[in-house]
Amino acid sequence: MTYILMAILVIIVVGTLYYFYNRVDETFNMDIYYKGNVEDKIVSFACNVDWGNEYIEPMLEIFERANIRITFFVTGTWAEKYPELLKTIYNAGHEIGNHGYRHIDYDKLSYDNNREEILKAHNVIYNIIGEEPNFFAPPSGAYNDNTIKAAKDLNYDIIMWSIDTIDWRDDSTRDKIINRVTSKIHKSAIVLMHPTKETVSALPEIIEYLINKGYKIGRISDVVK
Repeated sequence: MTYILMAILVIIVVGTLYYFYNRVDETFNMDIYYKGNVEDKIVSFACNVDWGNEYIEPMLEIFERANIRITFFVTGTWAEKYPELLKTIYNAGHEIGNHGYRHIDYDKLSYDNNREEILKAHNVIYNIIGEEPNFFAPPSGAYNDNTIKAAKDLNYDIIMWSIDTIDWRDDSTRDKIINRVTSKIHKSAIVLMHPTKETVSALPEIIEYLINKGYKIGRISDVVK
């Protein structure tokens, strides 16, 4: 009888732990997107900006010729230094996201510091373009539970990626960037990129490939509903 009671107790404890583990996991991940949730042939481009100014306008020209609007995630420090360039991006019809105030590892920050960095960037962006961003891309994809809670409390969805161009790396050539996108493309993909020379070179072929495959290319808000 004792063994039966012990077995029942173990089952109850394990079941309870499993339930709460999954509830916590669900709570912490419900607002984190590694890809979109739209089942159409559409992908989003997410361009993180903290440097690379000289390549932004060439990227804008490529997107304009293809009639494409994407999401640019900018840091607050960058936006403060280059408000006119941010306005140029925004006025071209692109979506502006929050990349934090500083390009640091948010997974090492407390709740208060995470909140401060996200909110400070939020206010900088709003004061320049007059529109509040609601998507947050943590620099380097680094976040912890504090980041998730702070972002959620500030009404942000956290945006990661499902396809990484790794275009910031020195050995990332045009052909490698093209292959990293075209070999992994899928519905509701979030394609991460940065303003680099090789990205500018690769974009026309990537766009042509996706369009020929029947994909539309858009913003984060086009794949995250």
